[in-house]
Amino acid sequence: MKARVTVMLKSGVLDPQGEAVRHALGSLGFAGVNGVRQGKVIELDLAETDAARAETAVKAMCEKLLANTVIESYRVELL
Repeated sequence: MKARVTVMLKSGVLDPQGEAVRHALGSLGFAGVNGVRQGKVIELDLAETDAARAETAVKAMCEKLLANTVIESYRVELL
């Protein structure tokens, strides 16, 4: 089973990388981009075959390692 985890900074947390991308897009002539939030996508190939157990395991991985839950939120998708 595969899982995809999307990790993003929470609303209200400054995103300097996103701001740098927004500025660079403007410099390249892409006007009208008012904001950019940058995150990360992590794809996991799991041995687990039970969807509920896989989701529970991936959420535990996020809480312990994959996301800094103080400043980041995450979304788990089973594929």
